[in-house]
Amino acid sequence: MQILSIQSSVAYGHVGNSAAVFPLQRLGHEVWPVLTVHFSNHTGYGAWRGPMLDPEDVRDVIAGIDERGALAGVDAVLSGYQGDPAVGAVILDAVARVKELNPAAVYCCDPVMGDVGRGMFVRPGIPEFLRDTVVPHADILTPNHFELDFLTGRETRTLAEIVAAVDELRARGPRDVLVTSVVHGEVPEGSIDVVAVSDQGAWAVQTPLLPILPNGCGDVTAALYLAHLHSTGSAPTALVRTTTSVFAILEATLAAGTREIQLVAAQEAIAHPPDRFEVRRLR
Repeated sequence: MQILSIQSSVAYGHVGNSAAVFPLQRLGHEVWPVLTVHFSNHTGYGAWRGPMLDPEDVRDVIAGIDERGALAGVDAVLSGYQGDPAVGAVILDAVARVKELNPAAVYCCDPVMGDVGRGMFVRPGIPEFLRDTVVPHADILTPNHFELDFLTGRETRTLAEIVAAVDELRARGPRDVLVTSVVHGEVPEGSIDVVAVSDQGAWAVQTPLLPILPNGCGDVTAALYLAHLHSTGSAPTALVRTTTSVFAILEATLAAGTREIQLVAAQEAIAHPPDRFEVRRLR
């Protein structure tokens, strides 16, 4: 698979393209990273250096790839954090161009905007832009539970409510939806669910909840789910492979006592997801 990944980048650590590219390459996929920012480190540190690229510069990079005749070979466009609607417009234009050249291509969007306990952490207007403009163009969507609730205007507390909210979201465009960090009344204390819904059904995988909240895991999750969904054509298989790999990355990070996710240390679990968690069918 050839992937056009339009995301942020950091020199130190792993978020955005710096989190997504290596796992995809480790799985054998060709990735063309287009950077929207290039910072020294992720903004969670409170201080960083480096440029935020002008949206027209991002557009120019994509245009240059197109001039090589390469966009026709793109199988998927991947995007994550969108700090400006102008960047979002560039991404959607790229998606439209790729699909014009290859109608079988898909757009995988991680609608980064907020999380439980933190609320919204993007600029005002970005959540509405993602909900109203970006989501209808996505084929694959990977929100967390908090983002699912915002996108659907619901407050979901049971597994049935979560699946119903996903169905509402899928009616707007995305056919495959992966919901991360799912907590509901049926999840035992100290555990967490990840839910996948497609045209073929709905499934969940439950894992222990580790005492760690590093940046970049959502970026890895979106990349892995896109890759496994494309290679297997199976939402439940993609769900369990993605979940087991990300859990292994978190375990390695926790063991190392670092703030940055340990992608290199956990690369074998990325390339060969361990048979660790069971997937259960919801419908």
